[in-house]
Amino acid sequence: MTEFPPPKDYSHLIVDGWFHERGPLWPGQAFTLKMKEVLYHKKSQFQDVLVFDSENYGKVLVLDGVIQCTERDECSYQEMMAHIPLYAHPNPKKVLVIGGGDGGVLREIARHPGVEEIFICELDKDVIDVSKKYLPFMGKGFDDPRVKIKIMDGAKFMRENQSTFDVIITDSSDPVGPACVLFETPFYEAMHGSLRDGGIVCTQGECVWLHVDLIRPLVRSITPLFQTVEYAYCTIPSYPSGQIGFVIGKKAGGSGEGCKVPVREPEECVQQVLKYYSPEIHQASFVLPMFAKRAIFG
Repeated sequence: MTEFPPPKDYSHLIVDGWFHERGPLWPGQAFTLKMKEVLYHKKSQFQDVLVFDSENYGKVLVLDGVIQCTERDECSYQEMMAHIPLYAHPNPKKVLVIGGGDGGVLREIARHPGVEEIFICELDKDVIDVSKKYLPFMGKGFDDPRVKIKIMDGAKFMRENQSTFDVIITDSSDPVGPACVLFETPFYEAMHGSLRDGGIVCTQGECVWLHVDLIRPLVRSITPLFQTVEYAYCTIPSYPSGQIGFVIGKKAGGSGEGCKVPVREPEECVQQVLKYYSPEIHQASFVLPMFAKRAIFG
């Protein structure tokens, strides 16, 4: 197993009852939340794990000093990350999640009754345990009986399960530390090999306002692998610059169309409980500002 350095201490980001998010991927800017109570703060084997209750954003999960999700706005990221690839696939039966230990993406996948098996590979078991205890609005995703938990490296699991999954979703941290490998071409090659023909991958794709220099080379490097490679995004106030994207690739073997138009739609009972996703916003999410379209796709 890969050796990781011991986690750093991020206590200095809590000052006078405020949490201050500052990071190397968004230099010169910061995001702060007023805290009500620290619910959990310990180091796991891999990272610093913090959960606190905030004044205006509800409960907040922070890993290595970076906000992963807040109770107020996690719905936009979780719903789009899960439902764009799932509703772009005609009949997804077997789904794999890499990362996503908070359970939010699992919660959304579980809304698809046709999905028969949901595997999750999470390296840090502490994130799962903490989410179940302190973040039940997301942690309940683990309660679905179709969910099978693998505490292991996702790339290894995919190499052991070739041509297996209809949809693979990578809900990763930013490309710093252990998560760096999830933004490199070999990881996408592993996902491609683990997909069935016509399968779809959806990965966390950073922010067009901050990271086109990361997004552009990644998209170009994986374009030869997949039949189509596309980029979508959603708005989310607690993420840097209020936006995050998704890199979506489709393996050859299905229809020649990409993922911009859903081939299925939520049943009315499901649509009623969704807070962000709809068939309309699915299509709209692929419409990029011109600066981003030029920078990513030329």
